[in-house]
Amino acid sequence: MKTFYLVRHAKSSWDNPELRDIERPLNDRGLKDAPFMAKMMRKKEIEPDLLVSSPAIRALTTAAYFKNELDVEGEDLWVRDDIYEAMSHVIIDLINRLPEDCETVMIFGHNPTFTNVANQFTRKYIDNIPTCGAVCIESKAATWPEVSTENSQVVATYFPKDF
Repeated sequence: MKTFYLVRHAKSSWDNPELRDIERPLNDRGLKDAPFMAKMMRKKEIEPDLLVSSPAIRALTTAAYFKNELDVEGEDLWVRDDIYEAMSHVIIDLINRLPEDCETVMIFGHNPTFTNVANQFTRKYIDNIPTCGAVCIESKAATWPEVSTENSQVVATYFPKDF
């Protein structure tokens, strides 16, 4: 079974209008939510083999909190430029190309894409993945290229307001 998490970056700051979008850091709430949600995932005994992040500072910072809290090794945090400003099919393609030695992967990125992708794997509509929210999708597929909407489904959501 393959499992992947779509994790939206924590709340970002708009305080410096001179920064490019990709350079925006986390704001105070994001700096509280990211470690909080990472600790919550550890308490749920979630053990990812790999973290994959957008290159945006807000996504990388969020991923770094999860990496540290979940004891993910250094080389098991990949940065993928194609996650930033991706369309849904790009994220699905990325999932289908994940390394076969990984059973559980967390992908850190952005809305509206992550909400759109999550909704392809559920019958219960998700209005919005909030900042630092995560959606867990389990697949009956034996390999990543086989993961599809036909054999995979949302099994859990983890949103900061729920905790």
